[in-house]
Amino acid sequence: MKEKILKITEGFSKAMVQPLMYLAIVGLITTFGVLIVNPTISNFIPFLKAAPFQMLGNILYSSMMFIIENLGIIFAIGIASAYAKKDKHRAALISLMIYFTYLKSMNTMLSMMGKLVDPQNLMGSGQALVLGVQVLDTGVFIGILIGCLVGFVYNRTCDKEFKGAMQMYSGTKFTLVTLIPIAIFLGVGLTFVWPSIQGVISKTTGFISDSGALGMFTYGFLDRILVPTGLHHLVYTPLLFSDLGGVVEVGGKIYAGAMPIAMMEMNNPEITKFSTSIIYQATSISKMFGLVGASLAMYHCAKPENKQKVKSILLPATITSVLVGITEPLEFAFLFAAPILLVVHALLTGLALAVLYILDVTSIAGGGIINVIIMNLAAGVDKTNWPIFFAVGIAQLGLYYALFRVLINKLNLKTPGREDKKESKEEKLNQVDNDIDVSYIVDGLGGIDNIVNVDNCFTRLRVEIKDESLIKDDLINKVENSGIVKKGKNIQIIFGLQVSSVRQLVDKYLQTIKAS
Repeated sequence: MKEKILKITEGFSKAMVQPLMYLAIVGLITTFGVLIVNPTISNFIPFLKAAPFQMLGNILYSSMMFIIENLGIIFAIGIASAYAKKDKHRAALISLMIYFTYLKSMNTMLSMMGKLVDPQNLMGSGQALVLGVQVLDTGVFIGILIGCLVGFVYNRTCDKEFKGAMQMYSGTKFTLVTLIPIAIFLGVGLTFVWPSIQGVISKTTGFISDSGALGMFTYGFLDRILVPTGLHHLVYTPLLFSDLGGVVEVGGKIYAGAMPIAMMEMNNPEITKFSTSIIYQATSISKMFGLVGASLAMYHCAKPENKQKVKSILLPATITSVLVGITEPLEFAFLFAAPILLVVHALLTGLALAVLYILDVTSIAGGGIINVIIMNLAAGVDKTNWPIFFAVGIAQLGLYYALFRVLINKLNLKTPGREDKKESKEEKLNQVDNDIDVSYIVDGLGGIDNIVNVDNCFTRLRVEIKDESLIKDDLINKVENSGIVKKGKNIQIIFGLQVSSVRQLVDKYLQTIKAS
């Protein structure tokens, strides 16, 4: 039972990552649009005041915000296609149609019951306009639910075959037939159920808000301590993209979740202070500062003869963490060899968020350090209190360095460069030819017949297998990676930013073997 629950949770986390991977790009382009129209920036760069540039900035901002304002449908399509084991594009199309069916079913039910409020008074009513259809405001929840339902039903019905007159309803068409009544049931049923759920969400939001620094500490701690499981996405997603991260109304539009609120406030000159919810994005403070201290500590604690090789491992991983916000290549350099350092890492991340909350620091903290510097300078000190953010970051860097160095030396932790073996794992990996031979990965996973499904997230190759006893770490490790996570029949191999390329090579290799 435990393994089954873990498999379901792991599958859900993996599916959630698929749409989230693209939202990072959306956020970056939104930021670019904001910078173009920002008065502070245009005063330094006068040509940006020209009409064509202002038009470009507004178009970029508005078009990207439309994506952020409609995350429900993004999650519905993204999760369904992630769950689908074959013909993912068909699952995505079906999910889109089911989402439309749900919207109109709820809208029609509310209309028949006379419960549609005046569109001018949506704020506080529990209703919202979604793609022009007025429904109960379920945020991203319904998109996630529909995506999961479509994925579940699709995998069990897409190969269904009928004969005779019913043949036209075979395959994925049968999937659609099966899901339409489910979508209608959801639309009608939630009309009665969701108001009570909204009450619970409101109380939960209040609890998180009332918890103050303690709530921020817990959030930061969980976000990092769950990294080895890959389930940390389940911690930040509700707060960044749902009512749990806050709700505000501006110009007749309702924004729910820390990320949409932050994006809106960046481009609103009437905002004099960013909302506290922006701190939910501030876990990146550890990515830009804390882990730099951890990396320095591991380098200084390495044996003298290994320092150059350790530097070649830690430096690229640290740069990736600081500039891009991808931390796993660096975190996996110590979490297996010294799990206690992961606990310290999580505690210090939580502590940093609590301190930012106490000091009322509402700095823009999403993305890499270059984005953070530019955006905070443009927003100004009054809105963000950004000097305190960087002061806390520098203090965190020193604290990481001191604690990591003391623990590594006192406990003789086997971080990179301190291994007892003459030839460490990292050294062996550095000897592998740069051309990736994915046959080692496939053979190490027990062969093609042992592989059920291959997927990936930001940094991990995620593979579902039949028999975990067939796994051969030594073969997998012939291809450079940062670690292997085993959770029953779900295997994760950490490749960092090159994971998409590795996944494509694995897919191509598997297809070639199957065709031969």
